[in-house]
Parts: sequence; C-alpha cells; structure tokens
Amino acid sequence: MKGFFLTLDGIDGAGKSTHLAFIQQWIQKQGIEAIFTREPGGTPLGEELRNILLHTSNQIHPETEALMMFTARCELLNEVIIPALNKGCWVVSDRFSDATFAYQGGGRGVAWEKMEQLQQWVQNDLRPNMTIILDVPLEVSLERLERSREKDRFEQESPDFFIRVRQAYLKRAEDTQHYAVVRSDRDIEEVQADIEKILSGCLKQYQSL
Repeated sequence: MKGFFLTLDGIDGAGKSTHLAFIQQWIQKQGIEAIFTREPGGTPLGEELRNILLHTSNQIHPETEALMMFTARCELLNEVIIPALNKGCWVVSDRFSDATFAYQGGGRGVAWEKMEQLQQWVQNDLRPNMTIILDVPLEVSLERLERSREKDRFEQESPDFFIRVRQAYLKRAEDTQHYAVVRSDRDIEEVQADIEKILSGCLKQYQSL
C-alpha cells in the first residue's frame, strides 16, 4: 500500500482528543492528503456499534464485546482505511486494534490468543506503520476522568480495570519498531514536541516508501 497508517491510542484520560487535534494541524501544514477516523466507528455500522458499546446500560459478555470491536474494525478497514491507503493517503485513527488488546484483553480478560486470531482474520497482515501510545499514571487518568464529561460505559470501570488496561498497552509497546510511548502527564508543549519528532520520522518513512 502506498499510504501511511498512523494510530493514536492510550487509556482514557491520556489526552487523545487534545493531541489528535495537534496531529491533524501538523499534517495539514505539511500539505499531506489525509483522512481521520475513529474506533469503534468511522462508518454507519461502526457508529451504531459504538453507541451500543459505549452507551448501553446492558451487560455485554467480554468475548461478545471483543467480537463487536472487530466487526466495526472490519467494516472500517474495507470501507475507509484500505481504499485510502491504496490511494497513497495518510490514515490517522483514534484507536485501533491495540485498544481491543488493552481493554478487552487486559481489562476484560479475553485471551490474547483468541484476539490474535481475530486480528489476523480481519486485518490479514495490515498493521499501522506507527502507533503513538499516550501514557499517564493511573491517578492522573482517574483525576482527568472525574473532571470530564459524563462517563461512558468503559470510563465507569474500576481503577483495577484501568491498571490492567495500561499494563496491556505497555506490553504491546514492547515492539519498539512500530510504537512510540509518550508520557502525556507533562506540559502540553513538551508532549507535543515529542509527538512532532515522531511525526517528522513518520514523514521521512512515508517519503521513502
């Protein structure tokens, strides 16, 4: 594929919305053709599943939850991501499969082996060229969530849940070739300076494709 696939991930309260806006501005300044999407969501079906996953008061079995995430992802890949990459565009996604391994795997306890099978089935060998994981200590995450909007279904989980989620993210990021962990509990200027360095490296990689 001729495009570049960048994902932004991390536990709730890590500041994704703020830094995603910075990434969008940076990419636009470079004159790069890009699309921005989110998970779960990004397609009509994905948005309906998002509403069920985030806002329903019903209990959802952890494995059902994981399957719903991959269902939304399959639709997004085929309808949005793969066509854009084939055209040579950048695709920037607010969350991707790392979130499923972190939340449904680490948080809910769904076996990673099962999700690896789903990942291969849905994505084949497609992986992001780069994943930026925003990382904050648990106490910072929880404090930010208390100050934010009304909590969704995941944001209402216990501190122990988020400890497991964070650990799963850091485990995924051990593959340092395709991941960059950025501590986002610092001054915003410091965080975004680090993100800009990563983006500059991504641009060089894209230009060499």
